[in-house]
Amino acid sequence: KRYGSRVVAVDRVSLTVRRGEVYGFLGPNGAGKTTSMRMLLGLIRPTSGAASVLGRSPGHPESLVRVGALVESPAFYPYLSGMDNLRVVARCAGVPKRRIGEVLQLVDLTDRARDKFATYSLGMKQRLGVAAALLKDPELLILDEPTNGLDPAGMADMRDLIRRLGSGDRTVLLSSHLLGEVEQI
Repeated sequence: KRYGSRVVAVDRVSLTVRRGEVYGFLGPNGAGKTTSMRMLLGLIRPTSGAASVLGRSPGHPESLVRVGALVESPAFYPYLSGMDNLRVVARCAGVPKRRIGEVLQLVDLTDRARDKFATYSLGMKQRLGVAAALLKDPELLILDEPTNGLDPAGMADMRDLIRRLGSGDRTVLLSSHLLGEVEQI
């Protein structure tokens, strides 16, 4: 991916992530991790090269329905509760309402689900973003810096959650600039 004639954001990346793996995409800030994830989701077009996501081109509707993603920071309606924000996402994605409670429990936000998003700490906002990514019970989960903003206990909880989510047939692609974080997952 090139931006203009001077900025090469991603160059000669080759990677294969197999079903059931947790794959850590590691690199320093500015290395192109987020740009790569955006290309895989079809949010931006690559300048050259090719990719396949769940057997389809990036952004193809048939693969997107099987993907959950949190890229960069989560954005929700500030004056809606966490639960109400997930209701909006669930309705748009055609997901049953019962899934909302399940994902809130997975990310340990059940007790604060009725609080407005604007009152959430950075770590809570991050966990709500992961909950939204999990609503569709995706085959592929793409998480960009999922421990960003979490305190040490929250980071440990998120690592455990990612390990559990990556077991079985689900695939998790996560990015981080922290080698130790990726090694622990």
